[in-house]
Amino acid sequence: MFLELGKYTVLDVVKAVDFGFYLDGGPYGEILLPNNEIMEGVKVEVDAEIEVFIYHDNENRLIATTRTPLARADSFAYLHCKDVNKVGAFLDWGLMKQLFVPFREQTQRMEVGKAYVVYVYEDAETERLVASARTNRFVSKTPPEDLKVGDTVQILISKKTNLGFKAIINDDFSGLVYQSDVFKPLQVGQRTTAYIKTIREDGKIDLTLRKEGFSGVQDAAGIILHKLETAPNQTLLLTDKSSPEIIKQQLKMSKKTFKKAVGTLYKKGLIILDTDKIVLKTVD
Repeated sequence: MFLELGKYTVLDVVKAVDFGFYLDGGPYGEILLPNNEIMEGVKVEVDAEIEVFIYHDNENRLIATTRTPLARADSFAYLHCKDVNKVGAFLDWGLMKQLFVPFREQTQRMEVGKAYVVYVYEDAETERLVASARTNRFVSKTPPEDLKVGDTVQILISKKTNLGFKAIINDDFSGLVYQSDVFKPLQVGQRTTAYIKTIREDGKIDLTLRKEGFSGVQDAAGIILHKLETAPNQTLLLTDKSSPEIIKQQLKMSKKTFKKAVGTLYKKGLIILDTDKIVLKTVD
């Protein structure tokens, strides 16, 4: 049996005791599933299988839980600091025992009440789960060969910079959302959908929050139509001469996307273009 610390596994329930159940951990021996680690509605029976998350308790014993942690081993997460002592910080990850971050794994001294993007892993020396805020150590420097422009990805915003927002893509490699491509509020720790905009020769990835190409134009056209339908006199005081800043402020899209979307709506006969405004075409 291969049992991975900090991950889910399915184990056999071998016996019941007053304070919980013992599970068959194979070469690791019997692993306790305490009563207070069994979530309401979860049924546990002897000689049945159960899916549990494995970690160490405060006495460094392997323990099982049916709780859903906020992070797993070999993954990134955004967690709040609950305590700090002379050896490091402790993060709330949804389990009874808090997650330890040694001082050497902090980019700055963590403070109680603040949240940080960290990577969770099993420390080779102590064989315990710990977290590190030095996330660059755990991000792949080379994107997958099958990744291509336009692909949909899931990102975790990891840092605000002068250029925009650094992000961790698919819990694996890094990318950047330039400020010019930010069309909705972003904050560190946020998970959202993004799209691959550019893959540079050096392997660096540029991201966008809006679909590129025809599907993106269609989405933008829908936004413009909705704005026109709800605007006074069904009119928007925007044209292809409007500044990119004004277009972004009002429609949350780039000027390039705006012009393409307006062209699509005009060709479909849905809008009227004037010298200083766009008007929704009424149906006779």
